[in-house]
Amino acid sequence: MDLLHDYLTRARASGALFARSVALQPWGLTLPGAIKLSLHTVLRGSMWLWVDKPSEAVCLLPGDVALVVGGQDHHIAHKPDPNLCMSHEQFWARDAVDADNPDAAIFLCGAYRLDGDVGRGLIQALPPMLVIRPAAHDQIHDVVSLISRVLSHPVPGQQTVLDRLLDILLVMAMRESFEQSPTAPRWYRAATDPRLGCAIQAMHKEPERPWTVPALAQLCAMSRPSFARNFERVLGQTPMQYLTDWRITLARDYLLAGDLSLEQIALRTGYSSCNAFAAAFRRHVGVAPGRWRSSILSGEHGTEI
Repeated sequence: MDLLHDYLTRARASGALFARSVALQPWGLTLPGAIKLSLHTVLRGSMWLWVDKPSEAVCLLPGDVALVVGGQDHHIAHKPDPNLCMSHEQFWARDAVDADNPDAAIFLCGAYRLDGDVGRGLIQALPPMLVIRPAAHDQIHDVVSLISRVLSHPVPGQQTVLDRLLDILLVMAMRESFEQSPTAPRWYRAATDPRLGCAIQAMHKEPERPWTVPALAQLCAMSRPSFARNFERVLGQTPMQYLTDWRITLARDYLLAGDLSLEQIALRTGYSSCNAFAAAFRRHVGVAPGRWRSSILSGEHGTEI
């Protein structure tokens, strides 16, 4: 089981290709912090990207990919000057620039929504801004090159192809971030651990099963004490604590989606009854499931979702 795929699927990660932009100097735009996750890649020319201080702007060249986590507005421009930046609505409403103009910069901007607790956990694992500079023949470089070729030869279904390629870029960029970062989610590294991976994948694949430490240890062909010790060392919590955290994370997402009854949520998250689920939820979150859902939807907890 691919845990990164599972997280993205459960987070209902969905993207929209804002635009393939063609711009002549001077140009600049501001993208709102309300966008949960933004992706930028340069196809021709260059652009500068910064979040808060222009003095900390980073130059992106063809093939580079940048991820920006929401929260603060961020800016892209032909040079790091905030006076150049207009709203994205104004920018894309400008007169079109001929893509054949050799002086024009060409770039793509994508915006992603990642919902619920699972999505928030993925976003929190990323740095505020990540720039990836792939080498020639690197997979990310190859995808950016393919996007460029697709754009140069318009055909039926092009937008669908671009959307899918942008999704692929997102997955590759997140994977690259987790591979490089010392603060990557512990589950990401542990999922490929030959000693623990089977147990973690099993808990994610079938959270409804009545897992026990001996059963999980058996999956990993380890003794119970050795499995429990190694699991806590690598994940920072006991196997049952990890399982409960994952079950409650799923339960919160199910509650917000509103498609399942409490009884169905209880069964899907490994609890034998609504009462058992409600008691576990209250211990973990501090309030009953229904009250938690009402408080989130009414905005009582701000932008928690």
